[in-house]
Amino acid sequence: MKQPGTLFRPFMHPVRAMLSFVCWLALSIAVAYAGGGAQEFVKRQGTGFVLNGAPFTVAGINNHYLTFGSPQEVVRVLDDAAAMHANVVRTFIQPVIGSPQGAPMPTIWDWNSTSDSSDMGAKGVYLIYWDASRQRMAFNEGRDGFIRLDFLVAEARKRNLKLLIAFLDFWDYAGGAQQMRTWYGSDDPNTFFFSDPRCLEDYRTLVSYVLNRKNTITGTVYKDDPTIFAWELMNEPNVKTGKLLISWVSDMAAHVKSIDPNHLVGTGYGHEQMADISVPSVDFGAWHGYPLYFNITNEKFATMIGEFCEIGKRASKPVLLEEFGLARSHADQAGVYAKWLAAVRENADCAGWLVWRLVSRQDSGSFPTDQHDQFDIHNDGGPAWTVLQKEAILMRSRSAAPPP
Repeated sequence: MKQPGTLFRPFMHPVRAMLSFVCWLALSIAVAYAGGGAQEFVKRQGTGFVLNGAPFTVAGINNHYLTFGSPQEVVRVLDDAAAMHANVVRTFIQPVIGSPQGAPMPTIWDWNSTSDSSDMGAKGVYLIYWDASRQRMAFNEGRDGFIRLDFLVAEARKRNLKLLIAFLDFWDYAGGAQQMRTWYGSDDPNTFFFSDPRCLEDYRTLVSYVLNRKNTITGTVYKDDPTIFAWELMNEPNVKTGKLLISWVSDMAAHVKSIDPNHLVGTGYGHEQMADISVPSVDFGAWHGYPLYFNITNEKFATMIGEFCEIGKRASKPVLLEEFGLARSHADQAGVYAKWLAAVRENADCAGWLVWRLVSRQDSGSFPTDQHDQFDIHNDGGPAWTVLQKEAILMRSRSAAPPP
């Protein structure tokens, strides 16, 4: 980690030069991403993204509770994302439950928990459920349902933030695909959802509903809303069989494109070597990286950044480091983040990064404390926050020339 003051090494008038450069970067970002940018859809071009004909490099954050946290908690996350100079916010469409009454279809997680939102306290909010009377999937369109997603999109638009939205989560923390396969009595977590005709039809119905939904706040149909950066089929579809994954991705990505040709489509990371990037309807590759779970060193992880971007170069598609994290208890968390993000920024074939995960003050008044992974990032002025903020500015200005 750099010592205080090392940014201001003497050459010419150091403080004046640095302040001038930072102000120029901020002005460049404001001009490039404000106003008219919100009216256009992000497209892909080679190994990068473009918006309004100009390069769009991603510096973003992940947050898992934006569709069930309180309105105040959602606003805090978006405000903190803007303060970090992020331009993309990633989240998932959830929660998913059984029957609201509990019988005859139970919910496999505690959807009535009153814990902090960061700790999966959904407090009775649900977007997707099993309609026992009709014996089929249904959507909660009320204030504690899809209006939560409407609110998120409307608030992101106000801040010129783009949203990367996964239609579903694979994991059962808020129901996800695991809840949906239990509707049909399955105890197979890895293949049933991706092969059972009923689950396949439910998923297509979900996609169609979301894409054709008119936002009750903005009046814009989702498939026509450029606030959305891209859709992802699922967060981490953990299919054990590569052939089944490619088959499912090919089918569902084409389904999305048949309804919504405006938006980019990604998988949501389902294979370590991004085999899904070869699917024609998939616009970009994404990978999730945690040395703790990969059982590799931080230095090895840095080299993997270039390796994954090289896969994208061969496919002529953008690649995102879509999730990454290092425990805050690490002696040099900020320094490691600086090295990783510099590796992304300095590689022209890397399209960007999104940190896991930005969490803001809960309604309890406190920042949540993740004692398990310790990956949480807070707008607290600390070393990790400062590095992410600086790298977000530099990443978003990567394509611009320095001031004269």
